[in-house]
Amino acid sequence: MKELLVILAHPNFAESRGNKALVEAIQMLSFVKIHNLYERYPSWQIDVQIEQDLLRYYDLIVLQYPLQWYSVPPLLKKWMDDVLTYGFAFGAEGTALQGKVLMPAITTGGSSDMYVAGGAVNFTISEFLRPIQQTAGYCSMTYKTPFTVHGLLPEALGIPGMISDEQLLAAAQQYQHRLQQLAASES
Repeated sequence: MKELLVILAHPNFAESRGNKALVEAIQMLSFVKIHNLYERYPSWQIDVQIEQDLLRYYDLIVLQYPLQWYSVPPLLKKWMDDVLTYGFAFGAEGTALQGKVLMPAITTGGSSDMYVAGGAVNFTISEFLRPIQQTAGYCSMTYKTPFTVHGLLPEALGIPGMISDEQLLAAAQQYQHRLQQLAASES
């Protein structure tokens, strides 16, 4: 199995229900390294060399985060701006990520039926993830279908379609299985 880097970007991981469940399901996998950006960079001063070295080492990269305002959390955006530079990730000599695999793993507050054409948010998850997909392509990476868990608003709100604890556990097990498949298939 190939080793896999999970770049975790949750601004409030301690209070997370969904991302915490996903991490708990994969943290014991020997081929997975979880790299928590908000824990590592509380002052937002990203060590570009360390981050680029990590990306050079791992061939399988997962961006795990909650969808916030239909995009990535702010520190992940800064990380992308600082780390995925000309001459490293793209450009004539920027081949460090060429052939590597990128897969988003995202959580949403809203239910899955909100993320359909004509639904409450008007667009599908795939449409919201076009910038990530394009970034992968621009960096000559292979983009994999995202892993998505919907319905993570607090159950106390009583909104229909919210995921139960049992459903979240099942989703976390599916995530573990998906990463195992990814690491095995790319070996």
